[in-house]
Amino acid sequence: MAEVKEESRIAEEITPGPTQGTVEITDALTSEVLPKDEAQPQLPPLWRQRNYMLLWSGQVVSSLGSGMSGFVLPLLILAITNSPLIAGIAGALYSLPYPLFSLPVGALMDRWDRKKVMIICDTIRAINIASIPLALYFNVLTIPQIFVNAFIEGSCFVFFNIAEVAALPRVVDKSQLPAAAAQNEAAFGLVGLISPSIGGVLFKSVSMLFPFIFDAISYSASIVSLSLINIKFQTERAKSEHHLLAEIKEGLVWLWSRPLIRTMAFLTGGLNFVFSGSGLIIIILAQHKGADAGAIGIIFSIGSIGGILGAIVSGRIAKRLTFAQAIIGSVWVDVLLFPLILIVPNVFLIGAVNAVIFAMNPVYNVVQFSYRLALIPDRLQGRVNSAFRLIAWGSQPLGAALAGVLLEVIGVEYTVVVFAGVLIVLGIVAATNPHIRHAKPLAQVQAEG
Repeated sequence: MAEVKEESRIAEEITPGPTQGTVEITDALTSEVLPKDEAQPQLPPLWRQRNYMLLWSGQVVSSLGSGMSGFVLPLLILAITNSPLIAGIAGALYSLPYPLFSLPVGALMDRWDRKKVMIICDTIRAINIASIPLALYFNVLTIPQIFVNAFIEGSCFVFFNIAEVAALPRVVDKSQLPAAAAQNEAAFGLVGLISPSIGGVLFKSVSMLFPFIFDAISYSASIVSLSLINIKFQTERAKSEHHLLAEIKEGLVWLWSRPLIRTMAFLTGGLNFVFSGSGLIIIILAQHKGADAGAIGIIFSIGSIGGILGAIVSGRIAKRLTFAQAIIGSVWVDVLLFPLILIVPNVFLIGAVNAVIFAMNPVYNVVQFSYRLALIPDRLQGRVNSAFRLIAWGSQPLGAALAGVLLEVIGVEYTVVVFAGVLIVLGIVAATNPHIRHAKPLAQVQAEG
């Protein structure tokens, strides 16, 4: 699966490998969301909604740049240091700001202008990523600078991502959230398909500078598209008389009082613990099999094909499966397939295994993401989503760092065994948890909301 370096994937909670992908381009998932007797006025399809398409298109271009730079950054570190541990530390530093900052940021995103925050974050990220090719050009790039770059990028991502997720129900009608999540998954799946190959070829055949230069420029597309959106990203707020800590507590209490949402946060956190290290594991495994940067890029592109196919069918699958079937089934596909990367005979079959795993991401992501957003009141979107993602993504620094340590100390084979063991535990938890097994249908949840 895919989430080492992640751009602002609105629908993505599980993030496998150095790129991530995800979902469906039509409104198939929402066509039967509401009961017949409560049908609402016909809404235009998403591709005809100006504000959503501005948000979506800007993030697609920006994600292409981030996918390229995110893929080649571990290759750059390995080329400079030949140390999986240092590459793992860089991945951990990128993920660390989420557990550090997400709770206060969530409360602030329910106070601040979300659009302005997103524009400022993209401006900082453009400058930050541009410093890498600049330092490379003058031959002054150091590992400490890369660590600082990773932490700044991750910090801006926290602000941007929480603001974006909280803003989505203001950009599209609540009944179209599953379709919006699906369309995001499809687009980011396509980006995940092409960005590793393009980044790997540019890194190997043209210059180490190019993927980072493109990423810095791509942020301008997001800045322009956000500036052109003509609606507010939050409802009018009365001036808060509560202390920031009290508002953070309100979001935590809301999440903790919903057993299913709480359970999904911890389950997603466990999956992200595994897959935050999977990208580096696959890179090292492929290098041991003789793959160069271009071939490794193709491996991840093959995996992303699965993400695209999963995105195309995820809406239909989600309609036909119960919540429990979608969640438990997708987790157990991960459990059964992940260990196969050790025994397949060539690097391209590693990509094929990843493709099947990636195909499960859209099903998992769309079902749980749509379920959650349908339940959360607008005034709590920032705080509850930040609390959820604190749990869901807070494990990523540990997973990335542990992967680097284990790869350096015990080797890639035993590292795969350790992470596969964690997946087995998660599969058992998902299959036996009563809140998952007896969850209401999404249609009922949305009708009640």
